[in-house]
Amino acid sequence: MKQVNLSLLIGMGILFSIFLLGLFAPWIAPHDPLAVNLAARLHSPSWTYPFGTDHLGRCILSRIIHGIRISATSAFIIMFLTLLISIPIALLSGYIRGRSDHMMRRIIDSTLAIPDIVLTIGIVGLLGPGLINMIFAIVVVRWANSVRFIRSLVVKICQEDYIFSARMAGNSHYRILIRYVLPQIAMPILIYSALDLGKIVLNIAGLSFLGLGSQPPTPEWGAMLNDAKDYFQISPYVMIFPGLAIVLFVSACQLVSEKLEKYESAVGREI
Repeated sequence: MKQVNLSLLIGMGILFSIFLLGLFAPWIAPHDPLAVNLAARLHSPSWTYPFGTDHLGRCILSRIIHGIRISATSAFIIMFLTLLISIPIALLSGYIRGRSDHMMRRIIDSTLAIPDIVLTIGIVGLLGPGLINMIFAIVVVRWANSVRFIRSLVVKICQEDYIFSARMAGNSHYRILIRYVLPQIAMPILIYSALDLGKIVLNIAGLSFLGLGSQPPTPEWGAMLNDAKDYFQISPYVMIFPGLAIVLFVSACQLVSEKLEKYESAVGREI
């Protein structure tokens, strides 16, 4: 239990530190992330530029710190909107069942039949590149995964004896969902969301790398990788440091999700 808690605290500490850096980016970043200085282009890491500079002489560290505001904030917005759509649909679908549930499962299966990245690229391609269009496309694609997962939890909970007892006691459907079903699925949803947050950041970075997300000169991790690909052989750090930022964030999300799951299992065994 102590080992699980320590690892969980480490993962949450990393995520909390990253979000603090993004929150106070204007005061923490050593340079203006948009300031072009061609005289300092492709400088190696130094005291002045700890992570070096890119092809336009912009401070890579400053751009990574400011990029947290784009990548992490966008990921949270996407996750929030996805859950806002998915939870009510999954609750109703898994609880009521019948024709409406059958139709919803067919819609979900149709959406999931197309690979996520292909459908996301197709939607952004139709709407045009940009941060807002990218957020909309990812939400449209990812809601089906969330609904399927949450619905399976609801169906399992609704088969428990205490749900039948609650119905026999005269509780309304709304009261049963809010008081008995939703609290039971809250922790699994949290675990799923922590893991999904890392996947969303990867999607954002991937779309920006393809030029479909945030547009230059916005400091975003995926866009920074796209800018750096032509200079990787002569100045590898221009791609290494933004890549490490993505890896660190995704790894922290995965660690939190994994340890939350183990913590829930340990608590369940103790109970």
